[in-house]
Amino acid sequence: MKRDLDIRVTIIEDDETIREGYAFLIGNTPGYKIASVYASCEDAFKKIAADDPDVLLLDVELPGISGIEALPKLKRLLPNTHILILTVYEQELLIFRALGNGAEGYLTKNTPPEKIVSAIHEVMEGGGPMSANIARLVISSFKRNESSPLTRRETEILEQIATGKSRKRIAEELYIDLETVKSHIKNIYNKLNVHSKADAIKAAKDNKFI
Repeated sequence: MKRDLDIRVTIIEDDETIREGYAFLIGNTPGYKIASVYASCEDAFKKIAADDPDVLLLDVELPGISGIEALPKLKRLLPNTHILILTVYEQELLIFRALGNGAEGYLTKNTPPEKIVSAIHEVMEGGGPMSANIARLVISSFKRNESSPLTRRETEILEQIATGKSRKRIAEELYIDLETVKSHIKNIYNKLNVHSKADAIKAAKDNKFI
C-alpha cells in the first residue's frame, strides 16, 4: 500500500496541554501529519504498530513505563520509525541511555517550535538532531584518548555524528564528498567493532576516543 507523502508523526506525552500543542503545531505544518497521540507507553503499545508513524516524539517522564525503558520495545514494534526524545531532562546518563536504547535525537522542551518541526525533517534525512545544550553536553563528556585507533579525520567525523549531524551535512561542512564520509564511517565502525551510530557513540564514550 502506498504511504502518504506527508511525514507521519506519533506523540507520546502525558501532559495534555503539551501533547495537544505539539499535535496542533505539527498537524498544521504542510508536509506533516499526526498519525496518533498517546498519554502513556502502555496505551501506545496496543495500537502504535498499526499507526505506522515515520517519526515518534517520545517524552521521558511518563506514568508507568518511562520513555527510556520503553525504547527497546518501541523499536521492536516500529523497526523503521525514527524516535526523537522530547523532554525537560538534560542529565548525561539519560541522554546516553536514550541514544543507546535506540533514540536518534534528543531535544529539550524549551526547543523553539520551528526547530522541533525541522528536527523531524532532519531525522528523516538521516540526521540525529539534538538541542544545542544537549550537543554541548555530549561533546564535553568526551575527553580524547591519545591511544585511539581512529585517525584525525575519523575522530572529527565521529564528533560530528555525536552531535547529531547527518552524513550529508558532515560532507558539506568538511568540504568532502558524501561517499568519502560514508567510507570514513565504515572504517570507524570496523575499528570500533560496532554496527550502528548509537553503538559508535557509546564505544567512543566508553573508550574516550573523542
